[in-house]
Amino acid sequence: MTKKLLEMRSITKEFPGVKALDNVNITVNEGEIHAVVGENGAGKSTLMNVLSGVYPYGTYSGDVFFDGQLCRHQGIKDSERLGIVIIHQELALVPYLSIGENMFLGNEQQSRGRIDWHKTHQKAQEYMRIVGLEEDPHTLVKDISVGKQQLIEIAKALAKNVRLLILDEPTSSLNESDSKNVLDLLLRLQEQGVTSIIISHKLNEISYCADRITILRDGATVETLDNKAAEIPEARIVKGMVGREMTERFPTRSRAIKDEIAFEVKNFTVYHEQFTDRKVVDNVSLKLHKGEVVGIYGLIGAGRSELAMSIFGQAYGTKASGTVYKDGVPLELNSVPDAIKANIAYLTEDRKGSGLILSNSIVHNLTLPRMDFVSRRAKIDKDLERKTANHYRESLDIKTPSIEQLVENLSGGNQQKVLLGKWIFSQPDVLLLDEPTRGVDVGAKYEIYQIINELVEAGKSALFISSELTEILGMCDRIYVMNQGRIIGEFLAKEATQEIIMHCIMQDSKGEIGA
Repeated sequence: MTKKLLEMRSITKEFPGVKALDNVNITVNEGEIHAVVGENGAGKSTLMNVLSGVYPYGTYSGDVFFDGQLCRHQGIKDSERLGIVIIHQELALVPYLSIGENMFLGNEQQSRGRIDWHKTHQKAQEYMRIVGLEEDPHTLVKDISVGKQQLIEIAKALAKNVRLLILDEPTSSLNESDSKNVLDLLLRLQEQGVTSIIISHKLNEISYCADRITILRDGATVETLDNKAAEIPEARIVKGMVGREMTERFPTRSRAIKDEIAFEVKNFTVYHEQFTDRKVVDNVSLKLHKGEVVGIYGLIGAGRSELAMSIFGQAYGTKASGTVYKDGVPLELNSVPDAIKANIAYLTEDRKGSGLILSNSIVHNLTLPRMDFVSRRAKIDKDLERKTANHYRESLDIKTPSIEQLVENLSGGNQQKVLLGKWIFSQPDVLLLDEPTRGVDVGAKYEIYQIINELVEAGKSALFISSELTEILGMCDRIYVMNQGRIIGEFLAKEATQEIIMHCIMQDSKGEIGA
């Protein structure tokens, strides 16, 4: 007989001006992998924060039962004592501490009131072995890949005697190979009796590992689907999430690419910021025509983001060399303001850390790149600034009660629209888009794709970086493939396939190993 491990009944949670959860109900059975899906702002992360004690009892209404007992958590420590452990989308690891130190941070292995370092590193190795990670526990976290960091987070949870593991977008920063490793690990842990809740916008991953799927929309429960009895089609899940059929994932675009080269990079080389003898971008050359979306695909560590940031006014790296041309004219881009003045925009993959000022309002974030556009006689025209912000709020369909709302109170998808709006406001001719749809749902993705299409149809050019091959193939006209900091292939999108691109990378990597 199936045993209920978790019941959340009539959960309601409000923030100023927003009802984030409205009478939500969810049941999770012992030993299952339960997916929670919905558009950005549907309330998924808020619900998990209620469950884990991030939002303590008294700040919401409704009841949480775990293993038949009523829970009134006042913090994360209360939920962890029961074996409920949450891994947030932004990994909570300290880069300059070792793997072992991170794994037991806040859960120190002690002997007579002092940390037992031998026991710490021994146990770290035990849990790393469980998740299939072969690393020295003395290694600093900053020196390992993001995929391995995700496995450390899971190992860290196992070290807390986890019974219910909550993963919020665990694969959003991972390539397809690392993502599959994480999902396969969840399936292995399930065989060992660990129950999991996974939040993800990648519906193919949900179909791959989830037993049941609960769909939230506008803060309310829509339905729970049984994926174990018969695999639920993605289109069925999408309909529940957005409330309508979505027949196409990528909007059509009238492709009017001009012969004119709008932007060109020649023989560009950049070295690592800390390890200044290590090349991260190696003699890269590429070009964008007016009205063209050009993709860059590569596995994590290929140098895609480093290339985009270093082009954007040397925002990354040291000893940069090579030439950047715009409309055939060489540019001196020695700083970010230089790049902005040259009408180049860079949309970062890290919207929370580098792209937005979360504690500031929407209006301030939107107008920040070009304050001179909303100023008169060196003084900000508040009325013009508000009028401008309201224009982008409407045109980008940013869901918010007011442009004075703090950005930190917006859903991930709406934060991404503010980030995109900020750079559109700067009136760029060239957009460097680094993972422009990371962590946003299928509906918000479609809206962002439409915005990009409208920009290039108006004659702009876009360099589109993504870890999702389907997105690269669906949105781009031409595709550059990167590996080890180098361009190793160039394909027309209409002639490319996932197999062709991955074969290109594998062949190059084989050459690297044999060299």
